[in-house]
Amino acid sequence: MKIPSTKAEGSGVSSAPLPLPGPDPRPESESDPVCPGPVPDPRPESDPVPGPDSVPGADPRRWLILAVASTAQFLAVLDLIAVNIAFPAIGADFRSASTAGLSWVLNAYTIVLAALLVPAGRLADETGRRRSFLLGMALFGLASVGCGAAPDLGWLIAARVVQGVAAAVVVPTSLSLALPAFAPREQATAVGVWTAVSAVAASSGPVVGGLLAALDWRWIFLINAPVVLGAVVAGLRLLPRAEPVGADQAAEPVRAEKAGTEPVRTPAVRRLDPLGTLLVLVATGSLTTACVQAPEWGYAAPATLAFLGVGVVAGALCAAHVRRHPDPVVDPALFRTRGFTTAALGLLSYFLAYSAILLAATWMFSGVWGYSTRRAGLAVAPWPLTVLVVSALSGRIVRALGERRGAVLGAVAFTAAPLWWLVAAGPSDDGSHYAAGFLPGLVLAGIGAGLYQPVMFAAAGLLPARRLSVGSGVLMMSRQGGTALGVAALVVVTGGARQPGLGELRAGWVFAAVAAAVAALAGAVFRTADDKAARRH
Repeated sequence: MKIPSTKAEGSGVSSAPLPLPGPDPRPESESDPVCPGPVPDPRPESDPVPGPDSVPGADPRRWLILAVASTAQFLAVLDLIAVNIAFPAIGADFRSASTAGLSWVLNAYTIVLAALLVPAGRLADETGRRRSFLLGMALFGLASVGCGAAPDLGWLIAARVVQGVAAAVVVPTSLSLALPAFAPREQATAVGVWTAVSAVAASSGPVVGGLLAALDWRWIFLINAPVVLGAVVAGLRLLPRAEPVGADQAAEPVRAEKAGTEPVRTPAVRRLDPLGTLLVLVATGSLTTACVQAPEWGYAAPATLAFLGVGVVAGALCAAHVRRHPDPVVDPALFRTRGFTTAALGLLSYFLAYSAILLAATWMFSGVWGYSTRRAGLAVAPWPLTVLVVSALSGRIVRALGERRGAVLGAVAFTAAPLWWLVAAGPSDDGSHYAAGFLPGLVLAGIGAGLYQPVMFAAAGLLPARRLSVGSGVLMMSRQGGTALGVAALVVVTGGARQPGLGELRAGWVFAAVAAAVAALAGAVFRTADDKAARRH
C-alpha cells in the first residue's frame, strides 16, 4: 500500500514517500534483502539523476533523525548504569535510608522500564510515534530534574519511576522513528550506529557515573536536562510529521475520487486492550522484580517465589488472552515471522551473557585487581570503543556475508571473550596481565556486540509498518529481561559473594560463554532474503 508523503516542518517542501519495512508479498526468491543488497530505483526514468550522497527510498535528513533517536537511547541506558556508581554518595546524603531502600533507586527504574516497553510501543503505533517520542523526552527531562532536586529518598524513588515510564516510551519509539528513514540497504548500518550508542552508554556508565558522582551525585540526573532540551528542539524540526501508523495501515478504501487516482481511505477504529496491557504489566513487572530482588531477598525466599508465581500465572493468562482478543496489545502474528521470533530469543540469550560479562569485568577490576572506580571504568573503555569502530563497518560486513553469517560471526566473537579470560586472566595485575590477559577479550566482546546487535534489532523491520514500535518494544523487553536475568544468574553462579574472587568469576565466565553460544545458535537459524542475495554474489 502507498504510504502518504509527509511534510518536513518549516521546510515547505513535501518529502518523497518513504517505503516502510514490512512483509514482502513477492515470492521469497524474488524479494529484496531486508538490510543489505541493491535496491531498485522506483523513480520514473525522467527523474533527475541523484547526487553522490542520495540514496533511493531514503530521507535526506536520515542521519540527523538517527542522531536525535540515538540521544534518547543513550540517556535511557546511561541512567540505568551510571546510578550504580552513585549509591555510596546517595547513601551519604540520605543517612537514614537502608540498603534495601537505596536499591530501589535503581530497581524502580529497571522494573518500570521493562514492564512498560511493549504497552508503550503499542501506544506509539496507535497515537503517533513523533508525538510519543517528544512527550516521552520532555517527561524524561522533567523527571531527571526531579531526581536531581530530590529532598529525600522517597521523592528520588518516585522521580525514578517517572523516568522509567518516560524511557519506556522513547526507547522503542526511537528505533521505529529512525528505521523507516533509511533505505533497506542502509538499515544494517543505521541499526549498527543505534546499538553502538547503546553499548557505549552501557560500557561508559561507570566512568561517567564516577566522574559526576565525584562532583555531586545529583549531576548524574541534572546533566540530562540540557541534552533533552536540545533533542526536543531538534526533534520538532527534524522528525517527520505523520498520521498514526496504526490508523493509516488499518484504513480501508471506500471510494476513488477520480479515475486513476488513489482511493480515499477512512481510518479503521481499533479496539483497545486494557486487560492485555494489565497482564503484560503484571507479568513483566513481577518477573523482573523477582530477578532484580532475588539476590537481596534470597532465591528461595517467599517474596521471590511469590513474585515468580504471579509473573508466570499472569504470563500464561496473557498468552491465552492475546489469542482470543480481536486486536491484542501484543499480536501473536508478530511471532509468526520466524526471523523476528528468532531475534527476540537471540537477544535474550545475548544480553544474559552481556550483563554477566560487564558485571564480572567490573568485579575483576575493582575486587580481584583492586582498581579504583575511575580506573576500572577506563579499563572497560576498549569494549565500547571497539563497538563504535565495528558498528560503523557492520553494514558493509552484513551486506557481504548476509545477516545470518554476520550474526553468527558476532556471537562467536562474543563467546570467545569470556573463554579468553577463563584461560588467560590472572589473580593479579602488573600491567601485563591486563594487556595480554583481559584486553583481547574486551576487543572480542566489542566485535561481537558491533556485529550481533544490529542484525537482531533490525529484525523489527521484518514486521508490518504499523507494528514497528510494538515490535521494537518486544525486542527491547528481551534486552531488559536478559540483562536482569544475567545479573541474577551471575550472582547465583558466583555463590552470592558480595565481591567474588577469581575462582567464582571463572564460573561466571563459563555461564556467559554458554549463554553467548545459545545466541550464536539463534543467529545460525536466523534467515532472511539477504542471505540468499549474499550467496548469489
